[in-house]
Amino acid sequence: MEFKSSFNFNNLFVLDMANNHQGIIDHGIKIINECSKVSKKFDIRAGIKFQFRDLPNFVHSSHRKNSNNKHVPRFLSTFLDIDSYRIMLDKIRELNLIAICTPFDEKSVDNIVDLGFDLIKVASCSARDWPLLEKVADAGLPVIASTGGLKIEEVDDLVSFFSHRAVDFALMHCVSIYPTPDEACNLLDISEFKERYPGITVGWSTHENPDDIVHIGLAQALGAQMFERHVGLETESIKLNKYSSTPKQLVNWFSAYQRAQVILGQKGRKKIFSEERTSLKELSRGIYLKHDIKKSKKITKDDIYLAFPSGENQILASEFRNGYLSTGSVKKDHPLIRDSRSIDIIDNEKIIKNAIHEVKAMLAKAKVNLSPNFSTEYSHHYGIEKFNEFGAVLITVINRQYAKKIIVQLPGQSHPLHYHRLKEETFIVTSGQLKGNLDGREYILNPGETLTVFPGVWHSFSTDTGCIFEEISTTAHKNDSVYKDKRINELTNEQRKTSVDHWGRFQLSEQIGD
Repeated sequence: MEFKSSFNFNNLFVLDMANNHQGIIDHGIKIINECSKVSKKFDIRAGIKFQFRDLPNFVHSSHRKNSNNKHVPRFLSTFLDIDSYRIMLDKIRELNLIAICTPFDEKSVDNIVDLGFDLIKVASCSARDWPLLEKVADAGLPVIASTGGLKIEEVDDLVSFFSHRAVDFALMHCVSIYPTPDEACNLLDISEFKERYPGITVGWSTHENPDDIVHIGLAQALGAQMFERHVGLETESIKLNKYSSTPKQLVNWFSAYQRAQVILGQKGRKKIFSEERTSLKELSRGIYLKHDIKKSKKITKDDIYLAFPSGENQILASEFRNGYLSTGSVKKDHPLIRDSRSIDIIDNEKIIKNAIHEVKAMLAKAKVNLSPNFSTEYSHHYGIEKFNEFGAVLITVINRQYAKKIIVQLPGQSHPLHYHRLKEETFIVTSGQLKGNLDGREYILNPGETLTVFPGVWHSFSTDTGCIFEEISTTAHKNDSVYKDKRINELTNEQRKTSVDHWGRFQLSEQIGD
């Protein structure tokens, strides 16, 4: 079952101030102000992130002076007490930014909770620090976890850890090399995370050169929905490291993000521009008559030919089906006109074939694989012409003492109220959302959820989104269904369903005809 987050991590930008405040409150507030200005200019949902360490206790006593670890002097020299952080936190609140903090020890988690931060960020170096992770999980705040340097099985551990504790969390693909060279970025891990951990927001925590803005568009294309980078301000005496962004570099980064959004657009071919359709029409062939056609004559492919260009309201090559009926006389070499010269009769075979194409695409997207050995039933209780409203595609995988079908419904389809005399069945949703009605009680089923129907129980099902679900049952028998609508019961099995082997590509024409 997919993890569902209650906190909206999507389109969140984590701006990590870290030690770039230099241990100076006024400098930290300047960073916050500048980040706020840039974020508001681009209408970016941004959070400012601190890092908390319980200093000096965080550092072993033998390293507090003259340590050979390069990080110790930086941690100690930029130390700020809780009251100082509270002043900067108040500024974050004043500017309506999100307050985020990374703890590196248990005491710091307590301070984060006491100060009222919105989010906890787990650093890559702490992603296997189980005592600290237990404390973070108990804090009750949403969590963003970075995964720099973790093997995939270690990321699995982290995801399971937070999932089992019902923590509201998101993941950051991260590379803990500062700055990160191109050959180490491995942005394909983003799409791997999206597939491996469905329902979890995945982001990209960046440490590349701040002047290089190509990464953010690539990360978006691979599914990243959240981003992080270090930020700071340079002065005559303060110089930034090679992976932290100045406000000017932040402007360029946000610009690249928004341009990538425009370029990526929407999935599902939802936005087709009128200019495209016009351009394609201008390049399309139209349908012309080989000979004179009288009124009310059925037009077949033997009566037409295709030629370029097409004219206004002319039926295009892509649109013609056997079965057009002329509504007036049409002369030889004249175009077949869509609105005034001809009408289209219902093409039952085309309706089913269009459904097959969509069903195949839905199965492929849901990664439902079929063997070559199956039979298919196209259920159309109110006629094929109403299949897209009342219908379902039932794929029989096995039918013995036990049976399994894969049932696919297109968006907006419903299956009429009925019961089975003999069969008991359980529905298991694989993809999409299924609406079930069981003896008058409504059910909403999401992926992984089940519904059992006993013999004699009235039930129906439908979907708004399109749905794929498994039907696990006892043996399926012909004529075992009794419908509330008596008109359906009066139909023969062949009238209310079209049954074929495999998809029926060579049987549909025989069974349905033109």
